[in-house]
Amino acid sequence: MLIVTGIDHPAHNWRQTAPVLAEMLHKDTRLKVRMVEDPHFLDSSALHRYDVVVLHFMDWEVPAPGPAARANLNRVIASGKGLVLVHFACGAFQEWPEFVELAGRVWDPKLRGHDPHGKFTVKITDAQHPVMKGIGEFETVDELYTCLTGQTPIKVLAEVRSRVDGKDYPMAFVLDYGKGRVFHSVLGHDVQAFASPDVKRLFRNACAWSAGLEPLD
Repeated sequence: MLIVTGIDHPAHNWRQTAPVLAEMLHKDTRLKVRMVEDPHFLDSSALHRYDVVVLHFMDWEVPAPGPAARANLNRVIASGKGLVLVHFACGAFQEWPEFVELAGRVWDPKLRGHDPHGKFTVKITDAQHPVMKGIGEFETVDELYTCLTGQTPIKVLAEVRSRVDGKDYPMAFVLDYGKGRVFHSVLGHDVQAFASPDVKRLFRNACAWSAGLEPLD
């Protein structure tokens, strides 16, 4: 596993959340986790050495990695590697229109960002998918994102109904990209958001699944 972090919106303290993310992945001893604090590592030819790339950054007021990194990431995932996107990674490549094909859905700054931060219930829409192994309906304290857009075909695994507009929004979904597996969840605003045992299990299952492993939980 390679966690790519190092920059985000000021409201997202990646220095706190990235280590928590790494720690909870380590609970599956099959997952060997490395963390880099520079998204420009995506330029590196070493990217192909990792079975799963975890995007945990957003290029807030900083240029995202350029064409070489984008082509590299595309190539690596399409070749059969896994990709996991966490929370505001949906906005990691604002200058790259094709990012929606890789991420499934992306942040649209023209849309309402999210419901007020607070508790909500996550409902499972596909309990049979391997990522959802051991996970039932659960409560968490987080940001309910309402800002995703895109037409790329996805399979929604979990969703939440907004208390603001009464609409259902995807909280976790998967898609194929070439030979690769992609998991995307907008959960994970802060350390408290990762405190839920089900959220921990969700991302751990997702990393195992995207690597071609059977989730343990």
